[in-house]
Amino acid sequence: MYAIVEIAGQQFKVEEGKKIFVHRLETEEGAILEFDRVLLVEDNDRILVGEPTIENFLVEGKVLDHVRGDKVIVFKKKRKKGYRVKNGHRQNFSQIEIIGIGEKGTIVRKETPKKEKVKKAVEPAEEPVSETKSKEKKSAKKPAVKKKEATLKTKKTAEKKEAEKKPAAKKTSKKKE
Repeated sequence: MYAIVEIAGQQFKVEEGKKIFVHRLETEEGAILEFDRVLLVEDNDRILVGEPTIENFLVEGKVLDHVRGDKVIVFKKKRKKGYRVKNGHRQNFSQIEIIGIGEKGTIVRKETPKKEKVKKAVEPAEEPVSETKSKEKKSAKKPAVKKKEATLKTKKTAEKKEAEKKPAAKKTSKKKE
């Protein structure tokens, strides 16, 4: 069984259990939506065509995720004029899984089997090690120097540099004979 449905201004061929990407819908993830703009339904070689839609027919879907599409490059150019503009665009999409197709009140939802999450065993010895490392890093930092002490140090270093400098030796030039 499949149907052609209008979702967010576009037509999609949908089947139960199929995942599709549609333009971003303003719903949260995990929400179940009903699409009532069903244009065509095929069920066991029996085809129902709407004029423009089929009355009392629904397609139910579950929002899985909100994602962004691949980048599309938009390049504009006018030859001989030196006009070139390059822009990129990423479209926002919502991923929807179709969970049921049928008449209002008689939809049998086809639930996909959920994957069981396996919990990893965390060793308690690892956690304290990471905490001690962060403490060691914090203790390795030098305390902040006060402004008065910093200005005194810079004056002393400037005086030392001046004292260390020796006057430049005068060069004697050899006179030609």
